[in-house]
Amino acid sequence: MNLELMLPLILYLVLVLGIGFWASRHRAGGDFVQEYFIGNRSMGGLVLAMTLVATYTSASSFIGGPGAAYKIGLGWVLLAMIQLPTVWLTLGVLGKKFAIIARRVNAVTINDMLWARYQSKAVVVLGSVTIILAFIATMVVQFIGGARLLETATGLSYQQGLFLFASCVLLYTVIGGFRAVVMTDALQGIIMLIGTGALLAGILIAGDGMPNLIHQLREIDPKLVSPQGAGDMLTQPFMLSFWILVCVGVVGLPHSALRCFGYRDSKALHRGILIGTVVSALLMFGMHLAGALGRAILPGMDSPDKIMPSLMMEVLPPWLAGVFLAAPMAAIMSTIDSQLIQASATLVKDLYLNYLNPKQEKLEVHIPRLSLLCTLILGTLVLLAALQPPEMIIWLNLLAFGGLQAVFLWPLVLGLYWSRANGPGALASMVSGIVCYGVLSQWGIKLAGLHAIVPSLGLGLAAFVVVSLLTPPPDQGVRRLFEQQ
Repeated sequence: MNLELMLPLILYLVLVLGIGFWASRHRAGGDFVQEYFIGNRSMGGLVLAMTLVATYTSASSFIGGPGAAYKIGLGWVLLAMIQLPTVWLTLGVLGKKFAIIARRVNAVTINDMLWARYQSKAVVVLGSVTIILAFIATMVVQFIGGARLLETATGLSYQQGLFLFASCVLLYTVIGGFRAVVMTDALQGIIMLIGTGALLAGILIAGDGMPNLIHQLREIDPKLVSPQGAGDMLTQPFMLSFWILVCVGVVGLPHSALRCFGYRDSKALHRGILIGTVVSALLMFGMHLAGALGRAILPGMDSPDKIMPSLMMEVLPPWLAGVFLAAPMAAIMSTIDSQLIQASATLVKDLYLNYLNPKQEKLEVHIPRLSLLCTLILGTLVLLAALQPPEMIIWLNLLAFGGLQAVFLWPLVLGLYWSRANGPGALASMVSGIVCYGVLSQWGIKLAGLHAIVPSLGLGLAAFVVVSLLTPPPDQGVRRLFEQQ
């Protein structure tokens, strides 16, 4: 084990644990549900930007994405920049209206908003089940990424790295709740930004500059420097699918949309859009370019997912590599904690309080304990599922992302902007979207070469519009609630 490499990582883990304990102090004497699950809606612009970027920038982006760029080449770097407008889209499309209405109806979860808009138990239950299943799958991806990072960098076994990583994430998330999540996200976003810049500089120095690195890539495979990528993988249908899946469809990701609940005021929103878009652009470009150029420095990697930690160890001094290995660690942890806290909120707030204990008996006694217990149990289940990792984690992550978008995109967007949208239409969209996505993904069917998410969203939109127009309009009170600014 490389102690010089381990020490900065250990210090970083201790720091995020300290933030968790600090955040837990804010719950004293306050509303547990509001504080633990939404941080009392107190985020400023910088924290809003960083938590949204850090939540979206996951193991898939910092480990899997560069791994794909390593395998496919510079074409993947161009493709990854499709993600540039994600912060602007999420906060611009959902941000202001979401925050206003969430305060009116005292919404703490995405399903609170769906209930307020559609008044349908079926919509809430289907949304809750989808969130829990999809988040378990994506959290497995993050745990795998964290374990592989520690395995590659420190000499620990995969299982040892997994248990060390999982223990830290679970501890600070369980203890600190949403406030700990967003504060550590802000710290992690800054670390990711600095780490990406340091790694790129190290790669350029180690490879004698960009022209030489490009030349070496061309020597390995001319397709690595072509827009289509190795094996001509990046076809037009693939790029269109990717644009829908990781750009437009991101508006429908519940853990990103939830950030729209928690900012302080309009000034924080506008600042968050600006800062978040700039930071997201720098991270996406830097991470994927590092992965693509890394092929010239380490051409014989057995697993593309190991390229980022391997590059850091190769081109940076050990102590500096230890500091900046916290960057991919931060990317992974910032996504897990967000999904873990929202999955717990779904179980406790959406299902337990609404259906199992609607009278909220002994709320002040049971809810805090149940929330902490659900967070811990979910994290433990994910840990056990991560013991047998797949070869490349990016595909599992994209599969879960697509499922969430197929269910939530149209109910969220049309619920805000189409007054005729109603519960039967939302339910029809959710069911048709997830069934279509599941069938096409399971059987590997690609209509016109498109990813399953494209026809699934198309079918979901058509079902939403047709069923809404054929069924009674929503209650006038609901329409006034969502139309008032």
